[in-house]
Amino acid sequence: MRWPTGRLVMSAIVALIVAGAACSLPTAPAPTASPKVDVASVAQGGLLYDKWWKVVPGASEPKGNHPLWASQSTNKSTGSATWRCKECHGWDYKGKDGAYGKGRRYTGFPGTWGAAQKKTVAEIAAFLGDRANSKHNAFTAFRPADIADLANFLKYGLVDMAKYVNYAAKKPIGADAARGKSAYDRLCAVCHNADGKKLNFGDASKPEYVGTLAKDNPQEFLHKTWVGQPGSQPPMPSALVSGWRIEQVVDVLAYAQTLPAK
Repeated sequence: MRWPTGRLVMSAIVALIVAGAACSLPTAPAPTASPKVDVASVAQGGLLYDKWWKVVPGASEPKGNHPLWASQSTNKSTGSATWRCKECHGWDYKGKDGAYGKGRRYTGFPGTWGAAQKKTVAEIAAFLGDRANSKHNAFTAFRPADIADLANFLKYGLVDMAKYVNYAAKKPIGADAARGKSAYDRLCAVCHNADGKKLNFGDASKPEYVGTLAKDNPQEFLHKTWVGQPGSQPPMPSALVSGWRIEQVVDVLAYAQTLPAK
């Protein structure tokens, strides 16, 4: 089966079984196998792209700024935030040419999208593991398996967000909120409640709920629903691993935007 992104050929569709988790995503009806792509590895790479120290065994949250951070002066983030791939390259993977092309998140750094279209997985992995490029590849906690997972994500897991989100309006494109509600009620409400407010991703002074994230940063919402949330307990199911089409995730985004943000 080929995803609408035109880039990912699914390996055998597997149900995500989460030990102790209160909810899980449905499986696709039948395997359509291409053993060349390991979707579990792709999703793991997506978690690394988000916040790698939450998923690399034994890794600690970085102190200080990433070595390349000093080469820009527009994004005022500091500390561990500067070590997140998404902080430079964006939730839409297009860096200065995407949603982070202006505003407080702007860095001027390019995205990963263009290189991922042109390079093979082996070439991407070689770049990420090249110690001669130590200013970029300062992730000393990464194991070879982590580099392989991140390379797989960059090659096979990226979603062309501009096809599914109107950036200016922050609204999904071509989504069906009614279908999204059905999926949300069955699968997400157990953990997040019907109103999406059971889990606060922010703090008491500045709460952030499902509805907040969906409205404020739909690209982030799509990324996290697609691959999961690093370090969450119980682990958040990955729509990708469970055989969802990206359109189904976009439907859930449309419904989540109707939920309260405060």
